[in-house]
Amino acid sequence: MASSDAAKRIVFTGGSGKAGRHCIPYLLSKGHSVLNVDLAPLPHPTVHTLKADLTDSGQVFNALLSHFHLSHYENPRGPGGVGVEKPDAVIHFAAYARNLLVPDSECFRGNVLSTYNVIEAACKLGIKKVIIASSETTYGVCFAQGDVDYHSFPLEEDYDNDPEDTYATSKLRGERCARSFARRFPGTDIYALRIGNVIEPHEYEMDFPGYVSKPETRKRNAWSYIDARDLGQICDLCVQKDRLGFQVFNATNDTITTKETTAEILKKYAPNTPITREMGEYEAPLSNRKIREVLGFKDVHDWRKYVTF
Repeated sequence: MASSDAAKRIVFTGGSGKAGRHCIPYLLSKGHSVLNVDLAPLPHPTVHTLKADLTDSGQVFNALLSHFHLSHYENPRGPGGVGVEKPDAVIHFAAYARNLLVPDSECFRGNVLSTYNVIEAACKLGIKKVIIASSETTYGVCFAQGDVDYHSFPLEEDYDNDPEDTYATSKLRGERCARSFARRFPGTDIYALRIGNVIEPHEYEMDFPGYVSKPETRKRNAWSYIDARDLGQICDLCVQKDRLGFQVFNATNDTITTKETTAEILKKYAPNTPITREMGEYEAPLSNRKIREVLGFKDVHDWRKYVTF
């Protein structure tokens, strides 16, 4: 359990989804209090889910000033006449999670508008820490038409992102909103996580044998992944690390999802893509070097612990 000084009140949007349902328990284990804002409930005994349409600015402002639980009506009134404190941080994961869930125009509208509304409300309410979910897809290959090469390896945060699909473009617009508001509200930290292919614990046995035996199928994910529980660690590290302003972080585990070395895989499946620096023997091509060096991320759930080959 975290010390009381480190414990934060966190509003987490989209916490009922694939990533959130693992991130929230990790945050709770560190002593944080969490309110889940989602359209679907989170089956957790101590976390309340507040249903809200995040494309509605008024609902977002209200959600960020909500009680975290019915029991909080027992709290004494504060200086403003109510017993509600603003949260210390907002983690915004709610979104259409990929293309082809809704028409492209709705994917773009919903993802961009909800991200804008969450960041705007947080900044105008004086919440100093906002973490948003961006995506590996912004590197332009995951949802590209046909077989497309990356510009270079490793994929790092200074890459020239130029995706052609709607989902990835909506995520880049979210990053731009974050950068704009961080400039407009000095002293506010807004971190965008370019989240890799999220893997839940049960998916190692179910999916990874196929990934390992057919590495050509993983080019669109840059042969990289993020364990959902390690993503929770990244969220906690972001909450605790202050005074960085606007930042983009790749959110992936350390290693490539193949038996072969990184050099062997890139030579075989991306022979025309330049490599801009020396890479580790099994370094993930979607590199997490920045979160290791800046945030102190430690890879706990390496896929090799769970997969026999």
